[in-house]
Order: sequence, then structure tokens, then C-alpha cells
Amino acid sequence: MDEQFQDLFKIKPNRKNVAVGDILIAEPFLEGRYFSRAVVYIVEHDEKGSIGFVLNKPISYTTSDLVTELKGMDFPVYLGGPVEQNQLYYLHTHSELPDALHIDDGIYWGGDFVHLTRLIREGKVLPEEIRFFAGYSGWEAGQLQKELEENSWMVGNMERTRLLQLPWSELWEKSMSDLGGRYKIWANFPEDPIMN
Repeated sequence: MDEQFQDLFKIKPNRKNVAVGDILIAEPFLEGRYFSRAVVYIVEHDEKGSIGFVLNKPISYTTSDLVTELKGMDFPVYLGGPVEQNQLYYLHTHSELPDALHIDDGIYWGGDFVHLTRLIREGKVLPEEIRFFAGYSGWEAGQLQKELEENSWMVGNMERTRLLQLPWSELWEKSMSDLGGRYKIWANFPEDPIMN
């Protein structure tokens, strides 16, 4: 096989650092239930560690199934990661929600749940303005940096509209493709090469 062609499939990171508001895009061959072809939105990153939410792993339950206060409100729920899966977390665009933490580009994390419930019932929070997660992804101090150095993740950015509105099934491919160059080829690489 041509050496230049072989080089296309060598895992090479695009960046070795990450910041709050960035996305992590799993390299094409990363395996596992939580992170295979995952796109993770980073909401916290400092010397103590990192926290993020997997954006593209829906579960078979809606908010109505999981939370009594949201009975009849069928918002999709995503598997945010392997930590605290019995807790519901949310990213949204509503700056008026008390105690919401601004992340980046008009994206907020959490906030007063009673107030949120009222806004949803009044039709003031739409499905394309919020994303719910069961659990989150967490890294201890230095752990994410080590994974970046092992080339497990590419680092990218994502516009607010894409983060909340792009269908989950397109997130990994579009995010990888947006990095350009060799990453466009990776984006089209089949999940199971045998099926190609």
C-alpha cells in the first residue's frame, strides 16, 4: 500500500489542549459503550479535572418517563456519560434560568429545576433549546490530557445551533468532517470496516 495513503489512517491529533466550550470527537477506532464515535461537550476543565456530556448517545427513555415533574413532556434524554447516571443534567439556551452556569456561545448548564419545569409547561422552552442527559463524563486531574496525548480525541468547536439542533446521528460525522483534511476521510470511514 502506498506510504502516503497509509499515513491518512495514522491517528494524529489536531490539538493537544482543551477548553470549556470545546467538543471532544472520538477517534474513529475508539471503542466502548460510552465513547465509541462520541462527541462530548466540555463544561468544566481546570487543574482538578474535566466534566462533559456525550451529545450523541440517546437512550430509550424521555423526560416524561424519568421525572415526575415532567410527566407528559417528552423531551429526548441522552447518555451523558458513565458517572451519576441516576441524575438528570441539562444544557440549554435560557440565560434567564436562575443559577444556570454560562458555558460558551449562549449555552448554559443546569439551573433552577422548578423554574425550568414551569417554563417547559408554559411552552417557553422548546426541544431545540435544551438537551437532557442521564449522567456525565468525568476525568480526574491530568486524565483527559493523557487521553489527548494518546490520540483518543480530536478537539473541535461547535456552534450553539448545531449543538442543540443537529440530529444526534449526524454529530460525529459532521464534527469530524469540519476539522478538514484527513479528518474528512475519517468521517466517512465505516463504523464496521468489514461492512464496507
